[in-house]
Amino acid sequence: MNADLGRPPRIYLAGPDIFRPDHAAVFRDLKQLCAALGLEGVAPSDASLDLAGAATGDEEAERIYQGNIALIRDCSGVVANLQPFRGLEPDAGTVFEVGFAVALGRPVVGYGVPADSYAARVAAQLPCVADARGVLRERAGGVEVEGRGQRLNLMITRSTPLAADAAAALRQLAGLLETAAR
Repeated sequence: MNADLGRPPRIYLAGPDIFRPDHAAVFRDLKQLCAALGLEGVAPSDASLDLAGAATGDEEAERIYQGNIALIRDCSGVVANLQPFRGLEPDAGTVFEVGFAVALGRPVVGYGVPADSYAARVAAQLPCVADARGVLRERAGGVEVEGRGQRLNLMITRSTPLAADAAAALRQLAGLLETAAR
């Protein structure tokens, strides 16, 4: 991690925001929130990539992957926008980045998750029924709808505290980093 290099802790700003047409403004605002807390925000678009030299889509994808992995490795923590993306779940790439950061031992705080349970959101969108043991299942195929009162899949909620919004997530992450530095 970079804290011992004499610069502010670097925070990787994960999320599907990179796909928005106004992503530059979104990341500018997030970086300003970081700076106000003594942190340096790092957007996925900050990776130094030569995409023009990529001969194929696979090569371009590999360069983006390697660039983002390098950024996460160089950061002290991650703030992740886990809002529903194209459905009821967060962006798959963001979820991977969360898991990668957790595996590296970096603290992660998420935001953008609705306050109700994942099971309640699924049941509002798909026909579901409780089985004899009270387990919620999709009516069509009998697939269990993960419940346990979690706002997302338990692998995320057990590894990643969830905050109300980006500003609260950054404040929480700053506190985690400060506590770890003591």
